Amino acid sequence: MYSDKVLDAKGLACPMPIVRTKKAMNELESGQILEIHATDKGAKNDLAAWAKSGGHELRSNTEEDGVLKFWIKKG
Repeated sequence: MYSDKVLDAKGLACPMPIVRTKKAMNELESGQILEIHATDKGAKNDLAAWAKSGGHELRSNTEEDGVLKFWIKKG
């Protein structure tokens, strides 16, 4: 899936993936897509809830080889 920016949050424990995601999102324009790679299992629920509360859209998420990947479209 296409993304405008990739954030590597692998190896980071909660809440760092969210903190880094917020920072990266601030650098994007509305409608652009941030791809996030994380290994913290809690990131799945955290990012989904954060995207919804912030008016962003979680477009897709997958898991391969223990790495969670998310694509969030900036609202």
